[in-house]
Amino acid sequence: MNLRCIYCQTPFTLSRAEMLSAILHMNDKNMNHYDAHCPRCRRANSISRQRMELFFPNWKEAAKQAASAPLADVETGSASEKTIPLPKGAKAAAKVTSAKKPAAKKAAPKAKPAATKAKPAAKKTAAKDKKK
Repeated sequence: MNLRCIYCQTPFTLSRAEMLSAILHMNDKNMNHYDAHCPRCRRANSISRQRMELFFPNWKEAAKQAASAPLADVETGSASEKTIPLPKGAKAAAKVTSAKKPAAKKAAPKAKPAATKAKPAAKKTAAKDKKK
């Protein structure tokens, strides 16, 4: 869902997962509005339940699937939820290989703008001749 902050006019989005959790939260607490916080100014933007349900019409089916999906992942031992720390030797090797990467090519220096260039010498000598 694409939104625009009513305070700072910054566009931002709500993902489907965030919309689903917001609708479920509103349903549990019997609320009519959800406060979506702007990523720039952090102020709350009120979004009505009707508008959320309009953009996510099959939220009840998605909630049922989301409720049953985590149980299946826990039973199978999904790799996305399990994190295994690296041994100390592997961490040091990773740091060394990242330090050996070649440096990026530097961009050529930019030419100075025309306004900063010196004026032609002919004009300067003409002014000196007039003073004499």
